[in-house]
Amino acid sequence: MKAILLAAGRGTRISRMVKEIPKSTLPIDGTPLIALTVDMLQKRGIETVVCVGYQQEAIREALKDFRVTYYFNPFYDVTNSIASLWFAKEELEGECLILNADVFFSDTILQMIIDDKRDATMLVDKTRRQTGDYFFATTDNGCIQKYGKDLPLQLRSCEYVGISKISADFIPVFKKRLEKMITEFKHGKWWEDVLYSFTDDDEYQIHTKDVEELFWSEIDYFDDYERILNYLERQKENRL
Repeated sequence: MKAILLAAGRGTRISRMVKEIPKSTLPIDGTPLIALTVDMLQKRGIETVVCVGYQQEAIREALKDFRVTYYFNPFYDVTNSIASLWFAKEELEGECLILNADVFFSDTILQMIIDDKRDATMLVDKTRRQTGDYFFATTDNGCIQKYGKDLPLQLRSCEYVGISKISADFIPVFKKRLEKMITEFKHGKWWEDVLYSFTDDDEYQIHTKDVEELFWSEIDYFDDYERILNYLERQKENRL
């Protein structure tokens, strides 16, 4: 299994609070968030690839103790994560995890996605429908029907966590669609839009898996970062 982390973006929504620090390098108990993620992955023997762009030196410094393959998106300021993944397209072989590097999650959540054997699965949180960043409407068996930041509340089934897995069988199909979207100049799309495109005409089922109320947080705003720190503080107090 291979993991590709998307860490090229500027993070404009939080940049006013953290200035020129990539949000994936924010310290969690003294360790950069992205280092915690890579450590979890590599303890399981998962090969790690990181797509960088904005402040790439800071990310390389955060991961200096790990063996990581890097791909640089020189157009990070005018493209989105689909372009960053395209630069690492040669790594899209076999079974792949694709993760946004600014997500804090537990080893238990990681095991959930590893254990899922379907062609394409995206982790979701069914408890977060009223507030959040990106939402899905799903079928009764958890396949994505509609998606979007502004999905009407009455349609929302869950919030996307920022972690997905693509099976070895589905990777060639996914890679071909990625290439097609890039040749159509859809550089401003998220990498996840490649998966969403299969749902538009019911070509393939894109599945979801609920994190079952386990704690996670994607850092879009400074409040998200504080939420992680507060959670860890409560965990420490509970252990005392």
